Amino acid sequence: MRKKMTSEQKALFIIFGGTGDLAQRKLYPSLFNLYKQGYLKEHFAVVGTARRPWNDERYQEIVRNSISGMEVTAKQANEFSSHFYYQAHNVNDTDHYETLRKLADELDGKYELEGNRVFYLAMSPQFFSTICQHVKTQGLVTENGYNRVVIEKPFGHDVKSATELNESINQYFPEKDVYRIDHYLGKEMIQSIPALRFSNNIFNALWNYRYIDNIQITLSEALGVEERAGYYENAGALRDMVQNHILQTVAMLTMNAPTMYTDQDIRKEKISALKALRVYDKNGVKQNFVRGQYGPGNGQVGYREENQVAPDSQTETFVAGRIFVDNMNMAGVPIYIRTGKRLTKKETRIDVVFKNAPYNIFGSEPLKQNILSFKVGPNPGMELRLNGKEVNFDQYRIQSMHLRHSHGENTQSKMPVGYEKLLYDVLQGDSASFSHWEEVYYSWRFVDAVRQAWDEEKLSQDEFQNYTCGSMGPQAAKELLKEDGNKWYFRPDEN
Repeated sequence: MRKKMTSEQKALFIIFGGTGDLAQRKLYPSLFNLYKQGYLKEHFAVVGTARRPWNDERYQEIVRNSISGMEVTAKQANEFSSHFYYQAHNVNDTDHYETLRKLADELDGKYELEGNRVFYLAMSPQFFSTICQHVKTQGLVTENGYNRVVIEKPFGHDVKSATELNESINQYFPEKDVYRIDHYLGKEMIQSIPALRFSNNIFNALWNYRYIDNIQITLSEALGVEERAGYYENAGALRDMVQNHILQTVAMLTMNAPTMYTDQDIRKEKISALKALRVYDKNGVKQNFVRGQYGPGNGQVGYREENQVAPDSQTETFVAGRIFVDNMNMAGVPIYIRTGKRLTKKETRIDVVFKNAPYNIFGSEPLKQNILSFKVGPNPGMELRLNGKEVNFDQYRIQSMHLRHSHGENTQSKMPVGYEKLLYDVLQGDSASFSHWEEVYYSWRFVDAVRQAWDEEKLSQDEFQNYTCGSMGPQAAKELLKEDGNKWYFRPDEN
């Protein structure tokens, strides 16, 4: 079974990019929640590094500000932030790593950390290899404890760059110590997929091509690119969302049952599922993928009018696709995916649509399909649509019934956020919710085929700004399902 952390953990966190938005919005509040729960107590320390010429006092003030909106007393905030230290740092300067090593060794002794170190790379990917090299060659890696490196996405921008980056990192850290973080895998309802699939025989027995008609995955965002336009111009929705969040979700939904619920067994089955992705040629991409870009509407500007966006940009802000996982259980089951900016509402959900009964004994009106929905966010829960008898006297009619479960406010208040759960797993050495290199490789292999086909086909402005802000994307995304006699189950634009 997977290991469970039941007591205080000893570790030094070295956060490269410690003054950044990610650290302040996600990492420090998550570390504080682990501190409040007792997983971090007296024997931990955090070193933040960045170019800014801060000192410990200024850094600790920033940490306290980052947790000010949480349930925290002044005493808790002061005690927690006292474990934080700052070093102005140039990632390319060898001498700075020597200073960092001395500080790390000093804190190791002061807090009795037993050589356990977590190197968190909350910086631009261009620095990943450089940091790993210096951390190893300048002696920051200890011999008497664990040394784990946590890497934020994106991990490369195609197969070639991802392979080069991986080979570079593996010169200094073995695969078992590399934690490629995808915060979607820390979400409670994504974590619940294996539990529902493999602990309930009613679903375990039906989870195959004989009974599942299709699967629909939607990651919709109401906001535009905002301040990320510079990054987004080089990434687009395909690289930003499909390669990681969506394909990781696909793997969770289509993998075979692991022998045991261990990180090694889960990883093995996820790799197998991603390896089975059907990779399209150019014609296959044209038949099975839709791209879009939001145009002006509903009081919002179009993507090409955003700051830092080229007026003739070919960057997609919307992707929809029909993909297949060609393994024994899921062969032939279409998996419809879509994600985009400036859509009707922000929501992440999965709808598993089951095939109808082979014969309807209740009359000519067609039965509605059974649908199992995972509501990932913002209000996590599950729903199962069934058919049942309508209450009346004059005729025996069938109506839809919805069995719903939602996590109440009390449960949600205790629910770990994505980064909190993933930092917890890093301390445990549990890599089940992180992307193994082979998962990254097969995801990029699939995405590269789509990207290359699109890059060969330049679209006109009229063709590409093909959905209005506030809609659920281009009409072609609906036609994609209509070709198979299906439709999107989640349709907030029609409510």
